[in-house]
Amino acid sequence: MSSIENTASVPSSSIFALFSPKLLPATLMLGGGVTLYAVESYITATIAPSIVRDIGGLELFSWMTTLFVAAGVLGSITVATRPKGMGLRAVYISAAITFGVGSLVCAIAPAMPVLLIGRAVQGYGAGMLSGLAYAFIRFVYPETLWRRASTLYAAIWGVATVLGPTLGGLFAGGGAWREAFIILVPLTVIMALSARWLLPDVADDRADTRTPLIQIALLLTAVLFVNIASTIEHGSYKVVLIAASIALVAMMVAIERKSDTRLFPYGAAMLTNPISGLYLTIFTLMMVLTSDIYIPYFLQTLHGVTPLVSGYLVALVALGWTIAAFFSASLSGRQAAIAIIAGCILETAATASLIPVLATTTPFDDVARFAPAVITMFLMGFGVGLGWAHLVTRVISIASRTDQDKASAAISMTQSLGGAFGAALAGVIVNSAGLTHPGGIAGSLSAATWLYALMAIPGLIAIALSFTIKPASA
Repeated sequence: MSSIENTASVPSSSIFALFSPKLLPATLMLGGGVTLYAVESYITATIAPSIVRDIGGLELFSWMTTLFVAAGVLGSITVATRPKGMGLRAVYISAAITFGVGSLVCAIAPAMPVLLIGRAVQGYGAGMLSGLAYAFIRFVYPETLWRRASTLYAAIWGVATVLGPTLGGLFAGGGAWREAFIILVPLTVIMALSARWLLPDVADDRADTRTPLIQIALLLTAVLFVNIASTIEHGSYKVVLIAASIALVAMMVAIERKSDTRLFPYGAAMLTNPISGLYLTIFTLMMVLTSDIYIPYFLQTLHGVTPLVSGYLVALVALGWTIAAFFSASLSGRQAAIAIIAGCILETAATASLIPVLATTTPFDDVARFAPAVITMFLMGFGVGLGWAHLVTRVISIASRTDQDKASAAISMTQSLGGAFGAALAGVIVNSAGLTHPGGIAGSLSAATWLYALMAIPGLIAIALSFTIKPASA
């Protein structure tokens, strides 16, 4: 089967090299796994109201996302902590089957508790598929194509932001939410059967295959706490849950630093180690980006934008990410390091700029009034996409050979953690700033102002971290 050694002759001047005859099968398989995770996240968010109307369980509504995210983190961890001797191809087959089983359970669920079980199983399989995309990079592509592969996966998430809600709307509009799940089952069967022929059978080169159970338990509990915090109304409970989550993460880092059985690659828990700065940059970038979840609400409440238009406006964030990823894919060395710095600055500046753009009551009834919002939201995503592939590639390249499975899995895991903490923090900010009490226009104005002022702070941390990232050697 293909590997870095026997694909080294593939031209690498363009991202289209990923679709050359030798690499196309693996690119479709790995990209397909990321697509399932990304699109399914947005489809379910769109059809969730239809599900509740049909089978009930409104009080459990938020757990459809909470369990999916938590199980997804565990799935990405599994890629690095799988049993000794189990190859990545076998994990891919297991992941595809697991996702299919979860989808089937969701499709036939008679009540919300059963559907939640299906969502947890789905999330676990999806987390493995997402982590595998990065884990396979070094085996499938020559090193000159690692950035381009990372760019492709970033682009898939951007496209999913538009495609997912659109597909979800089609299923929800026809009352066919079960079909949205059942259609995934045959697709995952095809993926599982094809993996044996289309993905390389690579040796398990991990030196340490022990499972860091304590770190995993602390991390998953922290993820659950932070997701619960984003779904409850009482402000003081949110603060307590987020504080508890931070304490659990701190405990995990302390244990990780001293333990011989690690969840992250060596050095990730040490601030003086370069790989630590890379993960922290990924984490803070995702925290800031997640503040976009309230953009549609502010557009509709303060500016009279329709739900459909507001949904497509916020998709500009994803479009910016995708375009920037392709724009910067060919950069390397010092140029790539500058792209990371510029991206962090752009995202932070754009986030802060949402204050004068959104925290007003100006109706968006012509192009001139729409334009600042369009530009700001586009640049918010553009900043992340500008440096994302270079951060991913740098993590994989500086991790030791025996730690690269952990390093790859930790990319997806860190991305999910940044999003989870960002969403919870955003919820605490807007509720504390008056979104629900006093609510209305005054509450929304206050919430928008405080949200984008405070969510720019992690961006400042990302900027500081970006200056410590050394260029990769040519």
